[in-house]
Amino acid sequence: MTAHLDDLGNTVTLTAIPARIVSLVPSLTEAMALSTSGVLIAATDWCSHPADLDVARIGGTKNPDVSAIAAMAPDLVVANAEENRREDLDSLRDAGLAVWVTDIRTVDQAFASMARLLEAIGATTTEWLDAARREWGDLPAVPDDERRRAIIPIWRRPWMHVGSDTYAGDVLRRLGIDNALAEAAERYPRIPLEELPAHELVVLPDEPYAFTPDDGPGCFAPVPCALVSGRLLTWYGPAMLGASATLLASLQETITGPSEPERP
Repeated sequence: MTAHLDDLGNTVTLTAIPARIVSLVPSLTEAMALSTSGVLIAATDWCSHPADLDVARIGGTKNPDVSAIAAMAPDLVVANAEENRREDLDSLRDAGLAVWVTDIRTVDQAFASMARLLEAIGATTTEWLDAARREWGDLPAVPDDERRRAIIPIWRRPWMHVGSDTYAGDVLRRLGIDNALAEAAERYPRIPLEELPAHELVVLPDEPYAFTPDDGPGCFAPVPCALVSGRLLTWYGPAMLGASATLLASLQETITGPSEPERP
């Protein structure tokens, strides 16, 4: 029997290396699926990676089927403080289940949190984690005169934006994009467009709201809008591999315009 501390400081007691895990976090579902073999028995409807994941589905991150999870009697349930509701996690604990809660708000926290979790579940294939850590650690500093101040909407009707203390905000900060709402009182404030602070750029991810060239940019004209992958912006885990280069390409194309093709 081994006692671990999750990201919130809760003691998680495991009688052995977990052989049956339920994941309530899409990004961590992918991380565990690629790092272990056959231990995931259930995941949420939103757990879309890896594409060939073949496990039971137990509802969404905000409305998991607690009774169904309890009936499966997993060795461990993996959750996230932001994505999952405390009352659902308390119900799972009341059912006698071990619940590990992650709380990831920066790139560095992502690496530390995932390393602890993967070690606790006996993961053996974690080369991707080391590669991602090197990738993000090797990013050059962006000079002050090249940085941009941005708004990052995540929803409309009503408009919601990335605010303070978020993983997405830290990802963009490392890429030279400063969140104009980084000092907001809330992590995801609801602010009408006419009340937004000054900004030079708008970053529009394709999840959780699916912003597209025809749905979103027109609301911010003439401010340039960068359409980016929401998965690369908000998913920690294997999605971090290659994310910095892909996100930078999308951002730079918006800021400087598409590059001219080479002449033969």
